Order: sequence, then C-alpha cells, then structure tokens
Amino acid sequence: MKTFTLPGTDLVVPNVVLGLMRIQDKTDDEVRTLVRTARDAGITFLDHADVYGDDLHGCERRFAEATRLSPAERAEWVIQSKAGIVRDGPYFDFSYDHLVGSVHGSLEALGTDYLDILLLHRPDALVEPEEVARAFSDLHAAGTVRAFGVSNHTPGQIELLRRYVEQPIVANQLQLSITHAPLVAQGVAANMATLDQSVSRDEGILDYCRLHDITVQAWSPFQAGLVPGVFLGSDEYPELNAVVDRLAARYEVPPIAIATAWITRHPAQMQVVLGTTSPDRVAGAAQGSDVPLTRAEWYELFRAAGHTVP
Repeated sequence: MKTFTLPGTDLVVPNVVLGLMRIQDKTDDEVRTLVRTARDAGITFLDHADVYGDDLHGCERRFAEATRLSPAERAEWVIQSKAGIVRDGPYFDFSYDHLVGSVHGSLEALGTDYLDILLLHRPDALVEPEEVARAFSDLHAAGTVRAFGVSNHTPGQIELLRRYVEQPIVANQLQLSITHAPLVAQGVAANMATLDQSVSRDEGILDYCRLHDITVQAWSPFQAGLVPGVFLGSDEYPELNAVVDRLAARYEVPPIAIATAWITRHPAQMQVVLGTTSPDRVAGAAQGSDVPLTRAEWYELFRAAGHTVP
C-alpha cells in the first residue's frame, strides 16, 4: 500500500481509504472483520460523516461499539468525519453552532477525544466564512480536530473559505471513477467547441487542488455515474470491462484493483474512498494501490470508458 504525508499536516496516509457509511446494520463481527481486512491490506484511514446511518452519528456509533479501540489502537488510525448536512429538509448548515455541535457529537459517538480531519460535507449556499473560520480555530485550539478540508467544493468556494480560515484546506472529497471523470476528462478535450466533454463544469477543480496542495479523495470510485450501479461487470460497459479484465489478468489482481489503480496512478496523488462492506472487495480494491499502470494502459481505460482523446 502506497502512503504519503498529507500536505499541510504531519499525517502519513494511504492512498486507499475505508468509508464506513453502510455499517449501521452490520454485526460487531462483521464490522470488525471489515476493519481488520482493511488494516491487513494497509488501509489505516477511516472516513465517517455525522449523517451516515439510520440516525445522526449512527455509523460512527456502530463503529465504536464494534471495535472499542483503546487509546493506543485509536492512535494507529487516521479518522476523518464530515459535517454540514442537515437531513431534515435536507439543507446545509455551516454555522458555528452546527459545526462545533456536530464535531462533539462525532467525538462522543466514536469514543475518541479528537478527529484527525474534519470535512465540510457539500457546499452551503448560505455559508458565512467567518463562522467557519471561528469554528475551525476553536476546534483546532481545543485539540479536537487536527486538520480541515471540504467535500464537493469548487475552486471559488474554497477560495472564499481560505480568505478567512487560518488552517490549510488539506482535502476535497469529489466523485470520481473511470466512467464518471469530468474533472479529468474536460482538460483532455479543452477547446473542442463541439464536444460536450470540453465544457468545464467544475472550474478546473483538479488542477486547482494540485496547485494548492489539496488532496482529492475520490468517492464512488466504481460507480458508473450519477445513477446507481457500478461499471465493473456491467453489460452497459462491455469494451471497458474487456480492458479491465485483460489488465487484471496481466497484473494478476482482481478487476476492482484496476479500477482503483486508474485513480491512484494519477500524479495528483489522490485517495480512493471505498464504500463497500465486503471484506473481499476491500482487499481486492486495495491491491490497486500497487499496480503500476502505464500511460498507454491508463489512456486505454479512459477511451474504453467513452471519453474522447483528441
């Protein structure tokens, strides 16, 4: 498993992350097996959110109940959570009271004294950046959050926060897979006026993050697009799956590892966030961290997914 020091922090992190958004109904043994499998594969980064689960902080609480980490065991993990979504609506709330209250709720549910990283969970159109800055500063000063980031934010939204927030924005969690890749595909087709792929829908967010040392965390890395369903093994992507299967055989890894490798091969040093609760899929996906796809192979997967290479 490849690791790197997260820019703006002293945290050494793997480039594959275990997301724990679907464990609410899992037994203690199932949660422990999932987490242990991830750890055995080199994944030491856990992604949570206050809204994951049937009730507020539900998955965070389920994780803590099942694992019961000692302080020494807690220190072996990088634990990230997210705040800002209010499900009763839904709507978004980046106010000081909501963010601080959410963090304290996460700490109680997780049974820990601190979060390694807190992300703002999707943009709040009514954001008051001064409020966010005050929340971040108080949480950081109290030692309850070590680092801060965002999720699904544009360059302009991040710039607005950076004008007021003292701490670096270290991560931006964005949807990315081989088949859902506008943040990569647009730049490849830049200035091709008649091609929809050339239209910028995110203001160059990937290049912006690279320029400002913001790590992209890719969520839904195996999802076909905005609609439910994965592309791996799907009849809707026969050409792509033929290439995936051939490369999987070449590198002697499962197909899911190739889907991971397409993201981790990118020089932006992105992290892949796994949302599966299958230990086998976690172990298989983690193998992609070490698959050295060539440029030709990376672009072959890109073309097979339907993207244009001029």
